[in-house]
Amino acid sequence: MSASADALHRDAVVFDGLIISNWSREIFEHMHGAGITAANCTCCIWDDFKSAMDNIVRWKRWIRENDDILLQVYSTADIARAKRENKVGIVLGWQNTSGIDDQIGYLELFKELGVGVMQMTYNTQNLSGSGCREDRDSGLSGFGREVLAEMNRLGILCDLSHVGPKTCEDVILASKKPVAFTHVCPAALRENPRNKSDDQLKLIADHGGFVGITVYPWFLRRGNESTIDDFVEAIEYTIDLIGEDRVGYGTDFTEGYGPDFLDFLGRDKGYGRRIVPVADAVFPAGLECIGDTPNITATMLRRGWPEARIRAVMGENWVRFLADAWNEPAAAEAKP
Repeated sequence: MSASADALHRDAVVFDGLIISNWSREIFEHMHGAGITAANCTCCIWDDFKSAMDNIVRWKRWIRENDDILLQVYSTADIARAKRENKVGIVLGWQNTSGIDDQIGYLELFKELGVGVMQMTYNTQNLSGSGCREDRDSGLSGFGREVLAEMNRLGILCDLSHVGPKTCEDVILASKKPVAFTHVCPAALRENPRNKSDDQLKLIADHGGFVGITVYPWFLRRGNESTIDDFVEAIEYTIDLIGEDRVGYGTDFTEGYGPDFLDFLGRDKGYGRRIVPVADAVFPAGLECIGDTPNITATMLRRGWPEARIRAVMGENWVRFLADAWNEPAAAEAKP
């Protein structure tokens, strides 16, 4: 990496829209060393209320035990604080709404505990709606509409990355707050049930939403043959489609996990029918692990991106968007 690229990366606010790695001191050090200001860190996938609570207890302990390099994020002010103090801000995020069981009131409890992002469904059907790998996308349920309304009220960002197209559309149109695809790629570059069509990307942007582009190889144009340039190409494609102000990135790094965990993710409810085909994932050359995050900035610079665009996509866009999604007063005052 050139000195100019390194200096820009270290000075920029860097926000990763989703990481789901095997959390440990080693992973936290990788994040810190990579200059990540803050990240949406998955702490619920197939979990029910009890196990979701257990996960948050574990996270509270990790943050306390590693407070020399970590702090918990409850607001965008905490992201700014993480940057000032040279720490990594931890946004607790869910990839499902299974953790509330069937109790909408639990959402307020989890918001107070610091859960800032919740995905409506994870790949298959739940009480709220359908995932992108469900046999039939039934759309947002009546219960799901109540869940969404309460998330809007509380300022919990609704993620639609693993959500089915009909349910996505229903959520985007029903939500009174902007929603996001935190870690996706354009289907125009590679067909995959997890990727989003141009129409879906335009729809979410037209309603104030946000798109984070993932590095996961199965979703990039050349699959396991992809390089970091294919990842940045996917970002460029999305910017050309919806503009640069509503685009960021979310790696979906699974660093530290082996095939057993991927098998858990790829089965309905973690143990049922296989919903994701078995395949090895070879992360893009140049972006194979969390520690390679500075290479994103360097690649953007090499491809001729202006500094302002790099800063925006690497994190400033995310921070501005989250202030709105989280109902922060400053975001409301900034609106015309």
